[in-house]
Amino acid sequence: MPLEPRFRRVAALHRPFVDREAVMAAFSDVIRAPHGSPCVFNLVGVGGIGKSRLLQELGQRSAGTHRAATIDLQVPAMRQQEDALAVLRVELGRQGIRFDRFDIAYAVLWQRLHPHLRLSPKELPFVDESEALSQIIDGAAGVPVFGTGVGLLRLLGKATSGMRQRHRIKSDDTLSQLDDLANAELADAVTYLFAEDLRDGSDRPYVIFVDAYEALVPASARSGRATAQDVWLRDLIAQLDRGAVVVASREPLAWARQDPGWADVIRHQRVDGLPMVARLQLLTEGGITDDAARQAIATASQGLPFYLHLAVDTRTTARQAAAVSSEEILQRFLTHVAPDEIRTLELLSIARIFDYEIFQTLADAFDLPRHRMAWESLTAYSFVYPAGAHGRRLHQLMRAALHRRLSPDTARDVQAVLRKVWDARATEPHTAENGVATRARAVREAAHCGLHAGALHGEDVLAYADRALTYGGKQGMDGITQDLHEYLDTSGGDADLAQTARCLEAEAAVLLGDAETATRLTPSIDWPLHDVPGARLALAGAHGRRIAGATGEAQRLFRQVWNHHSGPVRLRAGFCMADLDMCQGRFGDALSITQQILAEAPGDDLVLRADVVRLQHLGYRFGFDLEGSARALETAAALYTRAGAIIGQADIKTNRAELLAWTDPARALDAAADALDAQTELGAHHEIGKAFTALAIAQCRLGQHTPAAASFQAATDALERARYRSGRARAELFRAFLHARTGETPAAMASARWAIAELVAAEVYPTLLMVAGHLLDALDAADERTATITAQARDQISPPNLLPFLDDQARALVTAMLEDG
Repeated sequence: MPLEPRFRRVAALHRPFVDREAVMAAFSDVIRAPHGSPCVFNLVGVGGIGKSRLLQELGQRSAGTHRAATIDLQVPAMRQQEDALAVLRVELGRQGIRFDRFDIAYAVLWQRLHPHLRLSPKELPFVDESEALSQIIDGAAGVPVFGTGVGLLRLLGKATSGMRQRHRIKSDDTLSQLDDLANAELADAVTYLFAEDLRDGSDRPYVIFVDAYEALVPASARSGRATAQDVWLRDLIAQLDRGAVVVASREPLAWARQDPGWADVIRHQRVDGLPMVARLQLLTEGGITDDAARQAIATASQGLPFYLHLAVDTRTTARQAAAVSSEEILQRFLTHVAPDEIRTLELLSIARIFDYEIFQTLADAFDLPRHRMAWESLTAYSFVYPAGAHGRRLHQLMRAALHRRLSPDTARDVQAVLRKVWDARATEPHTAENGVATRARAVREAAHCGLHAGALHGEDVLAYADRALTYGGKQGMDGITQDLHEYLDTSGGDADLAQTARCLEAEAAVLLGDAETATRLTPSIDWPLHDVPGARLALAGAHGRRIAGATGEAQRLFRQVWNHHSGPVRLRAGFCMADLDMCQGRFGDALSITQQILAEAPGDDLVLRADVVRLQHLGYRFGFDLEGSARALETAAALYTRAGAIIGQADIKTNRAELLAWTDPARALDAAADALDAQTELGAHHEIGKAFTALAIAQCRLGQHTPAAASFQAATDALERARYRSGRARAELFRAFLHARTGETPAAMASARWAIAELVAAEVYPTLLMVAGHLLDALDAADERTATITAQARDQISPPNLLPFLDDQARALVTAMLEDG
């Protein structure tokens, strides 16, 4: 039978709260208490008990005295740290709180994970909300802005008109160290600065509301991945010590099991079913006046507002209410709603979030009403909740009940339709909605729908993850990984998708420089490498080993992928393999592989082609073919320019300075200064160290010993910050020549021997070991150990017929370095 007029449902949405005074009183106690440490008010109750509505009521009651913001973990994007922080920052920022330091740190992290993009209102989610970032971009006057800590602080210093703001930001220790942090440490710094800005910037106490904790840590994952999934939330809350955090969950937060310190922080507040008087009052105010009907519904509901609201939505009569249970209330609602409405609701139950366009698309696909009145009628129900600025979601209990009414085949058909909608949105121009990148969200939802439609293999999921990384950074990729794990938890084992999940975890670890995790996920490569997930997982394992310094093992894995995979991963594996071949003196192998890559690489992949040619330049240079090195350098430079690859163009400047240090030290001075400007702007410490090394070598050869000493010191400082072991060893080897030129023979011997030990440990650069051996010979400081090492270095050279030439060139280099250029 059709429903009563829609105003009845609207009234249900705005019905006043009844009998929650115990909760309200406890909340008042919490927010009135002075805060100098974290405080968590944990609302605990079963699904349907009214926790979400209760959070809204608590927010309204505290609005006059507190700043407040909410994250709804039912919305998938809110389950990732960076997105959740962005949403909180936007909501609190609109209440007048400044987040200058957080904004800069967030931009640096975003740039670190998007090195191919520039900071702009088009790309970064909340540039328009941030006064600091807007000043930086406006002050740049159209020049591309690259987000490093050093660069942003310098630009802000020029742009900002507020002396106090400029001093506060410039003098902040954490901001000044951002470029020195590894990615994982940088993510922690972003959270820290959010808490610091909130502490310093709020003129009132604050309350942060977190709804639906169980969506972040589903029951199926609580025994395994729970700690990893909610660690960011616990880390954030632990730093919010000037306000309260209200967390709604179905079960009491059990954080004290991992850390007993939480026991003193969390106050659990049970949210029980409404007492009979309150149930009857709610039904009366909802328009059900028949005493028998009210009594029957109140009893059957077990005091859960969800079921009481449903009874109001359907204007349940005394006859309909007789001898019902809470489940029957739900089922009777479903059977008494107009057929077109219930069919539409069933289809919408498949979507995690939906809006008017999705409603119309599903209505069109299944021949159901699509007009505005139908939409307004559906969204007026008490179980439809806001989700973001324009979205909606269904209450979990209703969504599950509706979902059960669909056949598996129909559910998959709906997922396929939804996937097309989200795929189309992922191609639209970038926008941000309350701090969340809409394209990244669209890619995640498309992948989720494709999985549940049964349409995706591992390679398809990885393609979505790559796009999510491009549009939304690591958190975009992490969202797809989380969805994939949840799909595997509920749908059974799929070997291809399970391997894909492992691959995404390993690649995320590599992105953060976490060698231990990447290696743990790939203890041995004992799976086939013919498909993309298997090859990419092996590649991530190789990168993890290379980060950890296990160069030989990394090379073996790169070679495995190169030899056994014929797909798109092969070229990148080959590039990495050629890089290590070059570093380890196998010049013939490196050149052969790079030529194969160039022959197979797509003509429009300009960055890959430029990377490969630049690698050839390095191979020629370490093989002392300086003319060939110069030709390859200019070819690579042209390719990077065509591609618009700013990082590649900056690296070319470093390489040009390094080459000129040998061929034309006078010109190398300006080239090194140019490279330092470019790399300082990018915050690339390893490249800064290399540029200073080139400058120092040129100054040394020109007899400028005092400036050379300062440049070597700057080089070693930068290289140590970058944890660039082989680059640091290279700088120390050439500092040995400066010591020798200035008569400090013991220091020269010590520097050369230290460099030899480091190069041996890193398993790289046999030609430099030969140079070190000839230097010690020139200093009459050679010994048996050095002779053994240089002999082993000579044995590494491939092809062997290069050895006489390389040995002569190494000796000539030592002579040149000990004389003025």
